[in-house]
Amino acid sequence: MAAGMAVFLATQALGQSVAAPQPVQAVANGQAPAGVPVKRMIVVSLEDRKLALVEDGQVKKVYPVAVGKPSTPSPVGTFTIERRVVNPTYHHNGRTVLPGPGNPVGTRWMGLSKRGYGIHGTNEPNSIGKAVSHGCIRMSKADLEEIYELVAEGDTVELVGERNDETARLFGPEPSPATPALQPVSTIVASAATMPAANPAAVPAQSLAGGLVSDVTSAEKTMPALTVIAALTALR
Repeated sequence: MAAGMAVFLATQALGQSVAAPQPVQAVANGQAPAGVPVKRMIVVSLEDRKLALVEDGQVKKVYPVAVGKPSTPSPVGTFTIERRVVNPTYHHNGRTVLPGPGNPVGTRWMGLSKRGYGIHGTNEPNSIGKAVSHGCIRMSKADLEEIYELVAEGDTVELVGERNDETARLFGPEPSPATPALQPVSTIVASAATMPAANPAAVPAQSLAGGLVSDVTSAEKTMPALTVIAALTALR
């Protein structure tokens, strides 16, 4: 009994001398540890015609995109990626296009929870950056295949119709409209100086008195002011 009590007391003493273990850090070197899910989402600014891949609140990359045209606008709201397809077959209004260069949705399809809409490629690369689609989000082939490998089914997709604080943070402030450059005054003066001078003989002598125009004909009344001034200067 005494020996058992001694072992118990010794164990208790050792327990008091050992410091409690510290909790494991949740983030190391800016990266979430293995097993901790990354909060990932796609944000599309329809006004900016840009798509941002966001992970844990930080922008990973921004891509130019094409969005819906006014008659078939892209939907606005929060959705999820429900389906991912490599080399999809295109079906629309009874038309079927097999995978290949002529496929309107390109090499990848990421279908959204909004039925009929998705993020995909295009066989019209010049349409990127414009509002020309039937409502889907188009990307260039290289950009699409890159982001396809970075997202998963279930990821959130937010389509924003009008610029707001979130889009300003992700895509930067709205660009200011370009201001037309003012023409330098020297250019205007130089242009006036190159105008042909009027023939002094064309101005009747009685029309000049003390440097002032006293009598002019109806034809002279239509003469531009610069021409009259040039004539007076020549007579001096």
